[in-house]
Amino acid sequence: QVQLVESGGGLVQPGGSLRLSCKASGFTFNDYDIMWYRQAKDRELVATIGSTGSSIVYVPGGRFTISRDNTKNTAFLQMNNLKPEDTGVFFCSARNLDYIYWGQGTQVTVSS
Repeated sequence: QVQLVESGGGLVQPGGSLRLSCKASGFTFNDYDIMWYRQAKDRELVATIGSTGSSIVYVPGGRFTISRDNTKNTAFLQMNNLKPEDTGVFFCSARNLDYIYWGQGTQVTVSS
């Protein structure tokens, strides 16, 4: 059974940090690119990391970092200096040429 399970969300004050995790099972994690999306009004792509580790972060300012540990079938999104506009549900997604899988999302709320 294919599963992507996000964790690590929560309520944090502006300027704080969170580390989101995306744990995969039921498929060959190493063969998939991983993406993190944020859903507020729309779903937007936050960061992506390829199966070999090459990554792109679409949030300007260097506040976010995406990484993966293929030995643990887990991807991460480190978010620093969080701002209220970062609030949303964060989803991870795994994709190759044939398939795409989604997690259920984890809520991130940045508020004082």
